[in-house]
Amino acid sequence: MKDQAETLRQRMQDMDGKQQAKTIAIASGKGGVGKSNFCINFALQLMRNDKKVLVFDFDIGMGNIDILMGKSPRRTFIDLFREGMSIRDIIELGPESLSYIAGGSGLSTIFELDQAKFAYFQSEFEQLSKSFDYILFDMGAGATHDSLHLISAAHEAIVVTTPEPTSMTDGYAMIKHLVHKDKNLPIKILVNRSLNEINGKATFNRLSLVVKRFLEVEVSLLGVLPDDRSVLEAVNNQRPFVIDRPKSKVSRSLDELARKYLNEYRRQESTFSFVDKLKRFVFER
Repeated sequence: MKDQAETLRQRMQDMDGKQQAKTIAIASGKGGVGKSNFCINFALQLMRNDKKVLVFDFDIGMGNIDILMGKSPRRTFIDLFREGMSIRDIIELGPESLSYIAGGSGLSTIFELDQAKFAYFQSEFEQLSKSFDYILFDMGAGATHDSLHLISAAHEAIVVTTPEPTSMTDGYAMIKHLVHKDKNLPIKILVNRSLNEINGKATFNRLSLVVKRFLEVEVSLLGVLPDDRSVLEAVNNQRPFVIDRPKSKVSRSLDELARKYLNEYRRQESTFSFVDKLKRFVFER
């Protein structure tokens, strides 16, 4: 049986030289809406559709993707700077060999790094992006100086909300920040913990109408996930729900959502890279 290091080496060799990964920033206006849980399970569903996926926990200091997967990472994002390691050396393997980078603690902002260290991060990420089809950023809840740079530099953003009025208000606030940063950033909405499909679509329609009226941009619906007790049970078991409860309503809904996403939003060659766009945002200060 292959060990983790051998599995990762083979994966990198298989993917080297391919086009750059599509970067997707998964964000929310508030905590507790199921953003990280969605990120992990969405990544697994993309993998089950033959995509190479990396989950990058950018909630520095507060990240929890490893806990949700029942894993204890040996390395974290912080080791990239603290130990001077290659970004490939800090990749861990989760359930079903899902590649992920844990957030770690001890670094308040990557944009306060000196120029040499930041340039090192850019160089390492650029190489990493050639080894995957999709890189999912699990962002911290809310809008911070760092997170707005990172989300806006991604190829697209997914904003997770629920039908609760406070969640929709916070979701709108996040979208407003992103639009002010980059009006051309594609934004998709995931309505989580919905009573049913009709309720979820009604939530999206209300939110998108306000966004179009006051921000003059259009957002699209990624999908609706039902409120399902299976999610809580999976969290308690520290296993992704698509693995812990594969036949549950939420797992079936996510499977359909992922297939629809891959069918409707096929990857295309982009005119910019995540690193190039991030560089522009950072040096505009």
